[in-house]
Amino acid sequence: MDFLYSDHAGEHSDDIVAAPGPEKDALSVVNSFQDAWNRRDPAGMDAAFHFPHVRIASGGIHVLEKGWRREDFFERFIERTGWDYSLWDYRRAVQSTHNKVHFAVQFSRYRSDGTMIGSYPSMWIVALIDGRWGVQARSSFAR
Repeated sequence: MDFLYSDHAGEHSDDIVAAPGPEKDALSVVNSFQDAWNRRDPAGMDAAFHFPHVRIASGGIHVLEKGWRREDFFERFIERTGWDYSLWDYRRAVQSTHNKVHFAVQFSRYRSDGTMIGSYPSMWIVALIDGRWGVQARSSFAR
């Protein structure tokens, strides 16, 4: 897929609540997912997850396995939504232990001209499994 990638990393909100240690470690995975999403990089997105991965959204519970996306996933998503990139509005660790962190997050989706499509509050569960932090589950109001 041909597109002009623009690194929007400097545009994310700095509204971050994460203590040093497990919360900061888990936050790095949340950030790496968004970076991969904006690059339209399915392998990078999968690298941020643990599988099976649970997503609660669009009125359903979806259990995802590695490689779940169709090859035309981004083309179809862009056609349906007009999406070009997403930015974090906030990322806040709200509960944590040494091996699991619950984040309240919100992201906004944007078109290529910078107009906002919408903002979506979500809960993300990031777990340390087999020595690796990964997003285990998400619940969002996004479609």
